[in-house]
Amino acid sequence: MQIEVYDMNVTKSGVQISLMAVCDSFSSLLWDVQYYGCGSFEIYIAASPQNIATFQPGRIVGRDDDKQHYGIIETIKLETNAENGDYLTMTGRFLMSLLSRRIIYPTLSFTSLTSYADIVRNAVYFNAMKSGNRQIPSLRQGTVSGSCWEQKARLQVSYDNLMDWVYKICEITGGTANIRLEEISNGNYALFFDLSEGTDRSIFQEENAHIVFSDSYCNLLTFDYAVDFSAQANTAYINGAEDKQTVAFNGSEPSFLDRYEVFVDADNVKQETKIDGETVPISDEEYIALLAEKGAEQFLYPTETTESTIAVDGKQYQYNKDYFIGDYVTVEHQRFGLVQPKIQLVGMIESYDHNGRSLTPTFKI
Repeated sequence: MQIEVYDMNVTKSGVQISLMAVCDSFSSLLWDVQYYGCGSFEIYIAASPQNIATFQPGRIVGRDDDKQHYGIIETIKLETNAENGDYLTMTGRFLMSLLSRRIIYPTLSFTSLTSYADIVRNAVYFNAMKSGNRQIPSLRQGTVSGSCWEQKARLQVSYDNLMDWVYKICEITGGTANIRLEEISNGNYALFFDLSEGTDRSIFQEENAHIVFSDSYCNLLTFDYAVDFSAQANTAYINGAEDKQTVAFNGSEPSFLDRYEVFVDADNVKQETKIDGETVPISDEEYIALLAEKGAEQFLYPTETTESTIAVDGKQYQYNKDYFIGDYVTVEHQRFGLVQPKIQLVGMIESYDHNGRSLTPTFKI
């Protein structure tokens, strides 16, 4: 595996990318891919004038074996030591972090039922793709895959950080968002905004080969288990503009000890929308639906997580070939009688150092 460093220059025709260096002699690399958040990376390498000139803030870092994730160098740290040598540490986030440079402005409003795919793609278009100073050069609409993005909702949002809001919608739908880099002509690259969904590979289905991590299969090397019921919210009391109020539930109305309430201040949700540039009022029924959707964004659920170390060179499954971030798999620890028949792989840290390669996944129900 090699690290590729690209210089990025914005031109009228797109993003001009030039390969600056290819490196395979780094001391360590952490490659942290997240399903419901922006992933990150860390590179630790011997310091030299050449490396300092190559690894500059704003440059893109990629891997020759991963064409889905590219990072932007955000911080650089130089450490000199007469005994241990001189080292550079570079950290940054993946290309989705470009959306964190924008907020949602002006108000984005969908008063009729609209698919989440169209809602999110419109939000990104109007705040990061449309021509003008807010445009992220060469950012384009990519692919949409997964039935989760066909779910529909009414929604109004304003002033939220664009990247954070996109991942909030991802948690609601069960999908994920990513920006990848793709060459469209010789030396010219475009950034593509994709929406996708993980695949069910658990023992609860028969369409795909089962992926089971277990101590009995010798592919589960370490196992940390945690369950947290302390933070929950399944009933939202929402207060909108002009003291309009409603209550939203997660499914049927919960009662007694199963009811966890939260208050949501949504007076910034306006009872109006824009059609062809003209501001028009919306009905009380449509407005209450918008408030209910705003309340649903604040629901909190019990969490059951597993952080493990799994076999890298196992003969059974290979990461990014047999299973991927976002997939549902089965995790079990038979010695303690713990079985999670369907749990989602929401994060994977790949680590490369003098000891070789290791995989540290995070699973979450």
